[in-house]
Amino acid sequence: MEELIAFFDNIPTVFRSGILIGGIVLFWVLEGILPLFTFVYKKFRHAGINLFFTLTTAIIGFGLASVLLAASDFVAAKEIGLLYIFDLPLLGQLIVGVLLMDLVGAYFVHWTEHKVKWMWKFHLVHHSDTHVDVTTGLRHHPGETVFRIAFTILAVIIIGAPIWLVMLYQSLSVLFAHLTHANIRMPKRIDRALSYVFVTPYMHKVHHHFQQPLTDTNYGNIFSVWDRIFGTFAEVERTESLVYGVDTHMSPEENDKMSNLLRIPFQPYRPTPKMKD
Repeated sequence: MEELIAFFDNIPTVFRSGILIGGIVLFWVLEGILPLFTFVYKKFRHAGINLFFTLTTAIIGFGLASVLLAASDFVAAKEIGLLYIFDLPLLGQLIVGVLLMDLVGAYFVHWTEHKVKWMWKFHLVHHSDTHVDVTTGLRHHPGETVFRIAFTILAVIIIGAPIWLVMLYQSLSVLFAHLTHANIRMPKRIDRALSYVFVTPYMHKVHHHFQQPLTDTNYGNIFSVWDRIFGTFAEVERTESLVYGVDTHMSPEENDKMSNLLRIPFQPYRPTPKMKD
């Protein structure tokens, strides 16, 4: 356990980059072998749009990394946060810490983005993808990236998370973003069994259905227990009934054209069309 903590305490940049890039490549290949849906779309053009947002996310993330590090170092030095209320062994700190980081830094901010209208307009860029695949996992408006980092910093302060715990959580978070968005087919019995604890591909695909109420379910990032506890878990029997996107922004011309790449970030500032019947 000490070796694991030491590794994530000084995690090499090449390792984090490897998770990000290697995960995309791995699931990109698996999508061609075990596709859940056989999409008719230009996969490389689609990836180009989403990888643009991956780049903006990375730039903002690196820009705010010093704030996250400072918050973590401060609470660890002052022993502020929930982890210091109880004398937990290292394994206990790891489990409780990752669970709570997922609750505050992922589930809660995601739920908030769906409930607060002006935040939803930024999150809309993620949901407007009508062909969900591994590249969708990092398709986030720059403004949403700021929200999510802010909530991650809030989680660090509440929990008292040392930097090794933050880096471990973020590494797991990237892996699950790849897995749950990838257009891969998993045996439903295995997926359902795993979904009692973890967010699974089928579970998250329900969240990307184009209409409410399914859009407002399955907010989890790593752990599905939060959706089950707070009553936001949902599943569908017929996966083929799912349609990706948002019913107010279903036009391929708007979401999937490279010529509109620079228009997509301005979706939050344009009037929201009326919902389709």
